[in-house]
Amino acid sequence: MTESIHQAVAAYYDAALAQHGATARGVDWKDEAGHRLRHRQFLRLVEDAPDASVLDLGCGYGDFLAVLRAAGHRGRYVGVDLAPGMVAKARELHGEGPDHAWHLGAEPPEPCDYAIASGILNVRRGADAAAWAAYVEGIIATLARCGTRGFGFNMLSLSSDPDKRRPDLHYASPSGMLEMCLSRFGRHAALLQDYGLWEFTLLVRQGG
Repeated sequence: MTESIHQAVAAYYDAALAQHGATARGVDWKDEAGHRLRHRQFLRLVEDAPDASVLDLGCGYGDFLAVLRAAGHRGRYVGVDLAPGMVAKARELHGEGPDHAWHLGAEPPEPCDYAIASGILNVRRGADAAAWAAYVEGIIATLARCGTRGFGFNMLSLSSDPDKRRPDLHYASPSGMLEMCLSRFGRHAALLQDYGLWEFTLLVRQGG
């Protein structure tokens, strides 16, 4: 089931990129303002650690790298994505070097200080509820394993209006996800849902 989810997600995002280019719509977000707002929530993880390494799981065309550098972050960045078109676009836009690299696939090639995932827990693409729930748990476990000092992810919220939800997307309980993170990964967790979008971001710090 995981392999079929990967194939469906990769095809979906490659199609979005082909249609909309390297834009917010190209990674299935509504607009650039919201896209930037989401990025800013993750900056909290690294604001006091400018040399920390960062894993971006589901990196798309690498827009978060530019956000990190604009914020003064200097550490190594590792972008990983399932969609071949996304990885190719990231390399085209940002190149590669000793401080940043791109990898195609689902498994991060190396651990980093911090790991993030933006948007990749939403696009269910026909998977049934049980399969997608297991997939989400697996992604969060990967973030926790590969982000040795902490990790973060965002999800669409069940606090949103029911009539505005899309049937092909996954919505989660903010409090339920917070409780899960507290029980599995320790007490240092922050739930952010005050930034004006019908979603939430969870940040977890590990190792102390």
